[in-house]
Amino acid sequence: MLSWSCKETNQKVDLLPIASGTGDPLLPGGEALIGMVNATLAGSGVADARDKVVAALGGEAAVDAAAVIGNFEMMNRIADGVGMPVGAGSRKRMADVIELLGLDQYPHA
Repeated sequence: MLSWSCKETNQKVDLLPIASGTGDPLLPGGEALIGMVNATLAGSGVADARDKVVAALGGEAAVDAAAVIGNFEMMNRIADGVGMPVGAGSRKRMADVIELLGLDQYPHA
């Protein structure tokens, strides 16, 4: 979704910092957002990370970020729980991103 929306809005993005969890993804507030994701997934430092997002992007953006993090966690857990494979069409469409991020190293159905 991010790579598509960046193409639609002509927003430059570097997906490697997003995949690695560190660095500047070239997005407004990107480093703060990555920090919030990392803190949320680690279960510690969430308040400080949230405050950095608020400082960088505002309170509404922090709420939006929390909603996106929660939604992705939910979708991934459901997909994993039911054994949903990534379809061949999706892999073909996203081949450049899959290669860039080294996602083929992970097992998939």
